[in-house]
Amino acid sequence: MRSTTATLPDNTDAVNPPSKQTVFVHRAADFVELVKPRLVVMILITTAAGFYLGAQTVDWLRCLHTLIGAGLTAAGVLGLNQYLERDVDAQMKRTQERPLPDGRMDPLEALLVGAVLTGGGMLYLTFIVNVLSGFVISLIVVSYLFLYTPLKRKTSLCTLIGAVPGALPPVVGWVAARGSLTGEAWVLFTILFLWQLPHSLAIAYIYREDYAKAGFRLLPVIHPDGASTCRQIVINCVALLGIGLLPALYNIAGSIYFFTALLAGAGFLAVGIYLARARSVKAARYLLYASLLYLPLVFITMALDKI
Repeated sequence: MRSTTATLPDNTDAVNPPSKQTVFVHRAADFVELVKPRLVVMILITTAAGFYLGAQTVDWLRCLHTLIGAGLTAAGVLGLNQYLERDVDAQMKRTQERPLPDGRMDPLEALLVGAVLTGGGMLYLTFIVNVLSGFVISLIVVSYLFLYTPLKRKTSLCTLIGAVPGALPPVVGWVAARGSLTGEAWVLFTILFLWQLPHSLAIAYIYREDYAKAGFRLLPVIHPDGASTCRQIVINCVALLGIGLLPALYNIAGSIYFFTALLAGAGFLAVGIYLARARSVKAARYLLYASLLYLPLVFITMALDKI
């Protein structure tokens, strides 16, 4: 005999709507996710190291102002990047649950937040710190949003172009402290530039199928066998091993840094060679973890061993 008990629709949210506090927490979490705080922290570490290394006498208040301006700009740029790529993010498994592609945030909100943070950070550096730091940070904004982001769907050279804005944060710190752009700042730039290539290519190798669905023309997508990707990784790891020693030769840092950079660079290269031989996602993840260890280790040691 058929039951006369009707199955009622689940109206739990209608009967017990989430509290204002719950809604606020979820909204705040979405905005935090929009600006990628972990990446902002990494950027601020290299910015602070550049400031400390560039300062002849450290002005801690100016350093704080520099980090505020750089942090606001970094958060804004990362948010604007998600705004510009919201359509392709919806096509990739690793990004489809971000606030914009998931529909939890209106694109106009993201645009406004990103623009206000970016513009505010640039103006803060320009008028509170110095004009040169504002100019360098503006190069990051323009090259990241208007060159690197659109070129990801056009050419594998985007990785090289994207490494430029990614390598400029220590230069921002240096010029904020020193007030001038010197050869030592370009050494810091080159280290971060070379580091970014194996780091970015490892990520691209891990998620190459996702990137292919989104139409990104990254090297592991164009050449799925991984041969060209691994070759570029090893070449740049070798270059980084040598360039990473230059701060000791330029009298930026001392012998402790020299041996730390030597061991860290050799370890990074070893993991890159392992990926070249294994050509597996597991090996690429090891390289990614190695890159995340290398960068703060080298820059923090450089700052602690400043001459």
